[in-house]
Amino acid sequence: MALPVDCDLDTQCYIQQFMDHDPSSGASDMRCGPLTYDGHTGTDFAIRDPLANPNGVNVIASAAGTIKALRDGVSDIAYTPARASELDGKECGNGVVIAHDQGWETQYCHLKQGSISVKVGDTVQVGDVLEKIGLSGRTQFPHVHVSVRHNGTRIDPFAPSGQLTCNASADTLWDTPLEYDAGGLLSLRFFDHLPKIETLRFGRETAPLTNQSPAIIIAAFGFGVQKGDIVTLRIDGPRSTVFEHSVTMDRNQAQFMRSGGKKLSRRIWRSGEYHATATMTRDGQIISELKSAITVP
Repeated sequence: MALPVDCDLDTQCYIQQFMDHDPSSGASDMRCGPLTYDGHTGTDFAIRDPLANPNGVNVIASAAGTIKALRDGVSDIAYTPARASELDGKECGNGVVIAHDQGWETQYCHLKQGSISVKVGDTVQVGDVLEKIGLSGRTQFPHVHVSVRHNGTRIDPFAPSGQLTCNASADTLWDTPLEYDAGGLLSLRFFDHLPKIETLRFGRETAPLTNQSPAIIIAAFGFGVQKGDIVTLRIDGPRSTVFEHSVTMDRNQAQFMRSGGKKLSRRIWRSGEYHATATMTRDGQIISELKSAITVP
């Protein structure tokens, strides 16, 4: 199998969740980690920062085959419990199923409404564009959920034998083994107010800072944070540090946001460059760091 998204996993996209291997009511990914949830049946490829990818990200065929089924017409709206009945039987949202040789199938869910570029019966090759990552179906963030089946049985492409080692394994269906990223920071932005997590999750634009902004705030958005991780935010102004704060996370979270900064306490902000730094530390080691900068006129 080839990577099913037309983007770089280190800079543009990432894997939010893997297939659940815990048969109980708990959840465990193939590395015995927490990047999954109970009953999750595939791999979720998401966009790191939608604002930095305004044209979206293409979903591509991971193997050659024939389009077996598809659905379009489901709105790109984040799921809430109020939409449960509306999406009954359409949890996948807009999607495509490809039939491959020897009883294999791949399915691609949560695609952008109106972006599907294939039809039932089409033959596709590895890398052919199917559609774009979307927000349709039962999902709360833009991603494509990719599931693999062999003769009707769901298979984890990261552990096709079903045997868990809790360590890196050569047992994989991917043409090129994909790295296991156990969490990290995805985006870091400046604001003049405390933002909501949806602003970063969906890449919504906000007004630029000026020398009269009511505050200078930074917000870091990330995934896979674990209890005990330390997230540190820092703002350095033209002459000195404006803000610095660390927080120890009290629970595992699939996605998270931390923000902080300083209110305007003088007539105007000092003109010049403001630099933001966010770090995520686990077991005494920095596992992720992002930097950003703006110029206040």
